[in-house]
Order: sequence, then structure tokens, then C-alpha cells
Amino acid sequence: MKKIIAIVACSLIASPAFARGDAAAGEAKAKSVCATCHGPDGNAPTTPEFPRLAGQYYDYLVRALNEYKSGARKNAVMAGQAQPLTAKEIEDLAAFYAAQKSSLYTKR
Repeated sequence: MKKIIAIVACSLIASPAFARGDAAAGEAKAKSVCATCHGPDGNAPTTPEFPRLAGQYYDYLVRALNEYKSGARKNAVMAGQAQPLTAKEIEDLAAFYAAQKSSLYTKR
């Protein structure tokens, strides 16, 4: 019984850490803001200088966008794109791109 209580308590405490954005809302935002450089699903950047975002880790994308927004990560283009994003929009974009299948690798 103690084990069950401990498992339930841990899952309730940890649940906010697993919060994810809304991929559908992220898709809409990506089409209006990000697709010009990164492609419609994050797999087809317009130039080699722009990274493929599809299949990247959710946490990585959230952190990168927040760092561009704060200025901790330097890139003039991305700073301008990330600055107006809300925390929710960043989470939504990260959820969308993390859910996309990446064309960079194939599973065997």
C-alpha cells in the first residue's frame, strides 16, 4: 500500500514537468511564422544555413526559443522571430516540431 501511495504522489508531483504544448496550435503558428525559413513541417529549410526542426526534442526547442528570446543565444533573425512569442506559443511550436517525422535519419 505504501508503494502505491508513493507512486501516485510522485506522478502527481511530476505531472507539470510533462506538460506539453498544443501541436495543432503550434502548426498554425509555424505556418504563419516559421515555414518561410524552415519549411512547412520543419524538414525543408530554404537554405542550408537554416536548421531542420522536425523531430527535434521538445525540451531542446523550448530552450532554444527561450534563449533566442532572452538574447542568451545570438542570432539576429531568430531573436526578431522569438521576441514576440509568448511562453504558450513557444511550447506549441516545440510540440508541433517535436511531433514531426524527421527526414535526417531512418530507423532500421
